Amino acid sequence: MTPFGEKLRTLRSERGVSQKDMAAAIGVSAAYLSALEHGRRGAPTWTLIQKIIGYFNVIWDDAEELARLAEASHPRVKLDTSGLSPAATELANLLAENIEKLDEAELLRITASIRAALGRQP
Repeated sequence: MTPFGEKLRTLRSERGVSQKDMAAAIGVSAAYLSALEHGRRGAPTWTLIQKIIGYFNVIWDDAEELARLAEASHPRVKLDTSGLSPAATELANLLAENIEKLDEAELLRITASIRAALGRQP
């Protein structure tokens, strides 16, 4: 499941909406909506995000969060480290080869550490 898929499922659950009903309302198939929630589809288009925001009548900050989650929800990430340092290539490969071995707490800790490092960069 992707961050966007998890949020979408939460929104539907909180409002008691079925995939079938929501899919019909925003003009997609229930199978596509299910695949989107489970991370078997890439990030949705900007147009679809806007339809979802409108469907749930999501307001400013929540709408921005939904759009940000969609951008961070590509289930198949590709990294090109050509031209970067050997350390960057090693990190990318280490993560690609081992991400499934990390538990949720470790993933959150690593994500927080990377975000903190990015915040320190000029």
